[in-house]
Amino acid sequence: MKKTLIGTGVALTLMLSPFQQTFAAEPTTGELRQFDTVAHRGAAGYAPENTIAAFDKGLEMKADYIEIDVQRSKDGELVVIHDTTVDRTTDGTGKVGDLTLEELRSLDAGSFKGEHFAGEKIPTFEEILDRYHGKIGILIELKAPELYPGIEEEVAQELQERNLDKPQNDKIIIQSFNFESMKKMDALLPKVPIGVLTYSSLHTTDAALQEFAKYADLINPSYGLVSKELVDKVHSLGMEIQSWTVRSPEAAQFLIDMKVDGIITDYPDYVDPRN
Repeated sequence: MKKTLIGTGVALTLMLSPFQQTFAAEPTTGELRQFDTVAHRGAAGYAPENTIAAFDKGLEMKADYIEIDVQRSKDGELVVIHDTTVDRTTDGTGKVGDLTLEELRSLDAGSFKGEHFAGEKIPTFEEILDRYHGKIGILIELKAPELYPGIEEEVAQELQERNLDKPQNDKIIIQSFNFESMKKMDALLPKVPIGVLTYSSLHTTDAALQEFAKYADLINPSYGLVSKELVDKVHSLGMEIQSWTVRSPEAAQFLIDMKVDGIITDYPDYVDPRN
């Protein structure tokens, strides 16, 4: 996994596979800290979320990952959109699952961010995989998978068809707030890192963390839950921790100081000012 290293006058990258090895001791030279920058819904601070424009911007800004949200259309196609309705981010109305792919693709998913983004479309999952895999990591969130029975198998199939389920590939991560769905994904794709999302302190207790460690490689809490104690506990169980959603330089610096493993942000340049 490519990580950004920040230290005293130091900025470089290092290839690691933290999911396959014990956490290394803190470097002794300088104040080096390793973490991934994840462009949330693409670089959503600068372009309309979950569109090609936003994902291209995340790639341009040298993020380590783009984060996408996957749902399913009425006619069974996997699509990339955050809300379970299209109302907020398009010129349409209705539930994602009640609209066909053709209907979803006819919507303008860009103008809400500015007229110069007019015409941006809701992408398909296949489109995102084919356009970006091998160029940037992809953090795949299954959005409300309970609404789409069987979506786990469909996502797994798309990854397997592209050989993105292999142990040497650590640039795909799957996450969700639905823990049962993530248990299922772990069984389907045992060599793909699994993350659990939470905004509840109930999921940061010792018992909860130990349960997550049975099937997950990452716990990804909202940054209001993050503390050095939590980071240390997560690391002691052999997991990583990525936190969301950073929308200010101060929040980014807080998470860097807490030594998280990944920062999920609308603004990749708030995390790495070289961008």
